[in-house]
Amino acid sequence: MGFKVGQKVVYPNHGIGTIERIEQKQIGASSLPFYTLRLAQTNSVVLVPVANAGEVGLRSPITSGECEMLLKHLSDDFRGPANDWKDRFKEFSDKMRTGDVFEVADVLKNLTYLSHSKPLSFREQRMLERARYLVVSELAAVCRQPECNVEPRVTEALARACARHERRPARARVAAGAVAGH
Repeated sequence: MGFKVGQKVVYPNHGIGTIERIEQKQIGASSLPFYTLRLAQTNSVVLVPVANAGEVGLRSPITSGECEMLLKHLSDDFRGPANDWKDRFKEFSDKMRTGDVFEVADVLKNLTYLSHSKPLSFREQRMLERARYLVVSELAAVCRQPECNVEPRVTEALARACARHERRPARARVAAGAVAGH
């Protein structure tokens, strides 16, 4: 999938950026095309080889039609996180690296739920903040609304998901975990 200059893209774990240029760079004996990407959050520039764009997870933002699907996904019940923090951190890190905003939303839901029952480790707290930023910023960019308008909708959806999860009987949560392979 080729991107065009001026197109908004999502760079995994960094969020929304804009393709500023597509330029040739000399790498050894070869001249290779690169996307020059400006990240919205930090205003920093990243070079991504055109040939590796899919491999690194560079993608188009979700469609405006998927905004409501993402908010619904955020409010749906979920399989609880692994009890062992090392397993949980690995699972969440893998999901964050996919760049898929629905996977990032799963991490956001789980860490939000966990944060209500116990203090998160420093690394989990940072991951929670990063996941929240990635979800809110993509929704804001796609829905063409300021983040301050999107933030309360995300918070409300997460509150619904946490309430649903807590209301579910413990046996159903254990069964769902067993079905999911945990």
